[in-house]
Amino acid sequence: MATSTSDEPTVQASSEVDEPLLDVNLLKEIGQKALVDALNSVNGAKTLVLDASLAGPLGLVIEVALLKHHGVDKMFWLEAGPLSSTTTNIVYLCRPRIKYVKIIAEQIKTHAREGQKHTYTLLLVPRESTLVSRILEEEGVLGDVHIVPYGLQFIPIAPDVVSLEHDTAFKEIWVDGDETVVYDSAQALLTLEKLYGLFPRIVGKGDQAARLATLLTRPLTTTDSSTPDTLQSESDKIDSLIIIDRRVDMVTPLLTQLTYEGLVDELIGIKNSHVELPISLLTPPQPGAAPTTTTGTSLKKVEAKKKHHLTTATDPLLSELRDLNFSSVGKRLNKVARRLEEDYKGRHQAKTVAQLKDFVGKLGGLQSEHQALRLHTGLSELLVPLTRTEIFNKTLEIQQNLLASYEVNSQVAAIEDLLAQGADMQTVLRLLCLASLTAGGVKSKALENLKREILQAYGYNFLPLLLSLSSSPLNLLIPNPLAANSPLNSSKYPFAGLRKSLRLLIDDTPEALDEVENDISFVYSGYAPISVRLVQCVAQKGGVLSNPAEKEKSEGSKGQTPVKVQAHPIAGWRGFEDILATIPGETVDIVQGGKGGPNSVTASMTSLLRPLQKPTTTVVFFLGGCTYTEIAALRWVGRQNRGRRFLVATTGIVNGNNLFESIAGSPRSSSSKDASI
Repeated sequence: MATSTSDEPTVQASSEVDEPLLDVNLLKEIGQKALVDALNSVNGAKTLVLDASLAGPLGLVIEVALLKHHGVDKMFWLEAGPLSSTTTNIVYLCRPRIKYVKIIAEQIKTHAREGQKHTYTLLLVPRESTLVSRILEEEGVLGDVHIVPYGLQFIPIAPDVVSLEHDTAFKEIWVDGDETVVYDSAQALLTLEKLYGLFPRIVGKGDQAARLATLLTRPLTTTDSSTPDTLQSESDKIDSLIIIDRRVDMVTPLLTQLTYEGLVDELIGIKNSHVELPISLLTPPQPGAAPTTTTGTSLKKVEAKKKHHLTTATDPLLSELRDLNFSSVGKRLNKVARRLEEDYKGRHQAKTVAQLKDFVGKLGGLQSEHQALRLHTGLSELLVPLTRTEIFNKTLEIQQNLLASYEVNSQVAAIEDLLAQGADMQTVLRLLCLASLTAGGVKSKALENLKREILQAYGYNFLPLLLSLSSSPLNLLIPNPLAANSPLNSSKYPFAGLRKSLRLLIDDTPEALDEVENDISFVYSGYAPISVRLVQCVAQKGGVLSNPAEKEKSEGSKGQTPVKVQAHPIAGWRGFEDILATIPGETVDIVQGGKGGPNSVTASMTSLLRPLQKPTTTVVFFLGGCTYTEIAALRWVGRQNRGRRFLVATTGIVNGNNLFESIAGSPRSSSSKDASI
């Protein structure tokens, strides 16, 4: 339906990347079947008591109607207090956390005291836990509960993105010292290997990435003869797994995301692929109804909101818009509006019955696009005022200056001014941590003054958060200079060196972003995420040193047909070893498969270096979470090469705000007793 416009190559490339070689819906089917089988193992009607943090992830896997079809009579949130159930069977579904287990034990004991007889089943996500059994035993109810593991692992949130949707993964690993998430990640990646074969090569950066790689490559201890054959041979669809430890690049999540989807996440919030929007944006206007607007202050206060699922499955414009720099979104929406207007005019040009039939056939798609255009236009109008505030623009200015190491002391003073103006705590802390990372620390006196002002302005309950940010292993807020014998010296982040060696700042960023962007730096208007540069070091080595899109763009301007570069085979970190050595954390490069077995590093190098004969997929796993901008940048990298696509896998979607909220242990909003997914 798209007309021939200057941005057509981008649209085509975007749709191309939305059709990955791997069918991620298989993972959804696995998660759905596992839950259905677990429910069917409990005969008769049942009451489902649900951990509220699992409601969003489960909503992406299974529908309420299917739960009811398999015997679920009522659903409740798992929270302290009495539980009233009209069914004999009660099924608890939760993560293995102490607070949940104690609530379950108390409810079971309450039922026993009141003479209520129930059968209890506990579905633990993603697996059984010895700790849970021990607590239930101490509470004296272990014999009353049947414990069943529910292996909810990767959940597809886009055709090329899968996530464990584990919100607190970063905090658990690097603040609590709990590496359970690393093991769970290994199990989820092992499921991918069971489906598609061993990852021929595993590369990664970071200490936790190394631990994850070790778990993936250790010999299987099982003697089960039903072990899939796929675990005995290399995958023919996946050429490698790249593991990025979130601690390796903390600069990226501290920055304000500037893609459309990233900005929605920053300013409105996206949770489990859902965003809360005014109902007027989500319902088509009724014929003859008086026009309404969402810009009035009084309306903003009273208008109810509704959750909306951001998915390309039902939104024909989302794939076009989500990865654009926000400055380009208005222009794209205008083009879509003009195209739709021309397409609607086609009804006047239809003269014959066949032409009318053809137009009617297109009408459903046009109406769907029209509703999507209305939604995204309204959503953009919600974002624009937020991006024009003084605090927002001052924040961007400070970020750009810190990335360029321009007058760092002045930027720290500007951060203090933002605090005085009443900026959000997350905004102030993100900028302060960014100053510390990019400059190797903040002057001791200024840092102590700012910490004191933060506690006085936002509350002393945030003292544990400041302590976590200032201590190992996070080291996000450190004084400068450090004591000579300080252990932090060895883990000081080498940002200034990486800025040059990885070409992080792009000096030749065009004044107005073109529809065909020049570099992955478009996601931050001139700054390239370190994490994605590291992926390029493995999968697009030439892209680290120069812009692969420049040649394609220049060929197009000369009237030649742009030719994409054939993707090169994965050869590990070759050529970038010195750069990797400067970044704190272990460097991983393991070859699997071949005659030497899954842990062999002596596999035939000729098979690894042979030209790519057919398209392949590279899995990029972010341990500790990734941002929407990193996903957008990886999609861009995938569009520049012929023969390689990326499947982004992550423990969850993060931004600077929810990372700090997680570390601070900010309470979630309270929910009603009656639950729904």
